[in-house]
Amino acid sequence: MRVDATTVQLRPRPMFEAADLGVRLVQANAGALLRSAGPVYLALVAFALALLPLAPWAPYLALGLAKPWFDRSLLFVLSRALFRLPCGWRDLWAARREVWWRGLLSSLTLRRLSPWRSYTQPVIQLEGLAGRALRQRLRQVRCGHQVAALAMAGAFWLVESSLAAGLPALAIWLVPGGEMGHAFRWAEIMHAGPLNAVLSLGAAAAIAIVEPCFVGAGFAMYVNRRVELEAWDVEQALRHAFAPA
Repeated sequence: MRVDATTVQLRPRPMFEAADLGVRLVQANAGALLRSAGPVYLALVAFALALLPLAPWAPYLALGLAKPWFDRSLLFVLSRALFRLPCGWRDLWAARREVWWRGLLSSLTLRRLSPWRSYTQPVIQLEGLAGRALRQRLRQVRCGHQVAALAMAGAFWLVESSLAAGLPALAIWLVPGGEMGHAFRWAEIMHAGPLNAVLSLGAAAAIAIVEPCFVGAGFAMYVNRRVELEAWDVEQALRHAFAPA
């Protein structure tokens, strides 16, 4: 990994500025994310919707629990894009064992409960540590930045919740000739299959919009922490200064 190959100028930043940089990284690599992680998410949504006949809440539970697992694909693409490495679907498929299946159980359980999972996930996924070394590294990365990581996660949760509620409501409002009084008689229509499908798709759309930005923000905050700890900005400047003409 060569820090002079990054697509951004490395320097110590306030953590929230770093989070904004992560969102910009997602915007710059939206095409790669769609091509690579998009099929993974479509398969996940299809699986979640297939659970709808079991219970109205089953798709929400499936999508919510699977977020940390899906985040691994997003992080794979963003980490490679940052260092100008190929990040297409074939690259993700070639690394599927490492990205999708390594640490699957913890991704679906403990990682889901972590309040700063997008900030610490790069340590778990990219640094190849285990056991005591991993725990020490996680403490080092979190030290002094738990509040910023938690605030970032809370902000994205609020955005996602608003979209998950607003997108289905917008769909109902735009029904041609719809009568609002009938549309919002929730007591009568909550168990209707089409409405539950619309609500599930609204939640899926909200996750599709917000989750890449959440992962990108956490990844950029992690990179910023590496700059603080290991002077990546100095190394980047020296490599550029002494690069062959």
